[in-house]
Amino acid sequence: MNIVILGAGQAAASMAAKLRALGHEGRITVIGDEPAPPYQRPPLSKAYLLGDMDLDRLTLRGAEWWDEHQITLRLGERATGIDRDRRVIVTDKGEVAYDALALTLGASPRRLPAAMGGHLRGVHVVRNLADIAGVRPELVAGRRLVVIGGGYIGLEAAAVARKLGLEVTLVEAAPRILGRVAASETADMIRALHVSHGVEVIEGVGIERITGDSAADGVTLADGRHLPADLVICGIGVAPETTLAESAGLALDNGIATDAQGRTSDPSIWAAGDCASFPAPDGQMRLESVGNAIDMAEAVAANILGADAAYIPKPWFWSDQFEAKLQIAGLNVGYNRVVTRSGAGAHGGSVWYYRDGRLIAVDALNDARAYMIGKRLIEGGKSPSPEAVLEATDLKALM
Repeated sequence: MNIVILGAGQAAASMAAKLRALGHEGRITVIGDEPAPPYQRPPLSKAYLLGDMDLDRLTLRGAEWWDEHQITLRLGERATGIDRDRRVIVTDKGEVAYDALALTLGASPRRLPAAMGGHLRGVHVVRNLADIAGVRPELVAGRRLVVIGGGYIGLEAAAVARKLGLEVTLVEAAPRILGRVAASETADMIRALHVSHGVEVIEGVGIERITGDSAADGVTLADGRHLPADLVICGIGVAPETTLAESAGLALDNGIATDAQGRTSDPSIWAAGDCASFPAPDGQMRLESVGNAIDMAEAVAANILGADAAYIPKPWFWSDQFEAKLQIAGLNVGYNRVVTRSGAGAHGGSVWYYRDGRLIAVDALNDARAYMIGKRLIEGGKSPSPEAVLEATDLKALM
């Protein structure tokens, strides 16, 4: 069987490796539009942006690994269409035939429209190597940065810039930072961390536009305030890459819709990672995380080879900001109660999420023990009461 993986990120690398590990001896081809081989994306807004990690460490596999496993990399090649009838991918360099096709296309950062100044020089997003190459030379001590968006990417970029000596203001239109992804208790810990390092955090105010003639010189807020800026980073979320799938007539639902095995509406085409959604109790779910990219890609690899097993996610996530590490286990979707434990040090603690009395997620800031125990409890289907979590002198006793 000739397997083609379209998209050359974390999910693609994990899927290709799993196919070989499971004994697939047929052809495997990975097609990506970036010139670099598959690399880690999370460090882009953390260690790589800061300059603490070089490209060799960022790359997932060395060139010799791909050769040894007889996996063909077609890099710097952009797919323009999928011909489902002929089972052919059309690219800017020709055509590639497949027996089974896996879409690991990832997601693209949302950008502000030109009418709001999104086109100006000095306005950046942080998603790929080219983005970092563009923004890194501008991160010079003493310059003024405005970060638009109080999600993880915006907060991580703000932390890096502050460590590099820039004056940083972060603007979040929602009432608070991390509004879509974390409880207010977690947001309070993260906000305090940033404020303690000199980041100005403005919440509950949208932006009118980025100002400047050809280059950004500031940001006008919806309340009329103007923030001077030498550069702007937009961290306003991402959208799943679905253009090719839509053009090919595949079903979409919160991304490229798949069944429980990762198969799309075309039985010869599969999907995994940030671009793909899968069945969940509350509808098609899509997870933007390294953990999901790896786990779903490996599950899909097995199913392409006939395993016929449902993908069951075990969500985990992390974020490095200043000297702090936030670790997250589980999914807090639909939570209706949280309890908080304080941690050691000024910036630390854990937030435990419950849905109808059942533990569903844990956020742990500088508290690896709480994270590990919470993760084991959730994955083991165990749910200590909120009172037990609050009263425990040793979290291990909850096991």
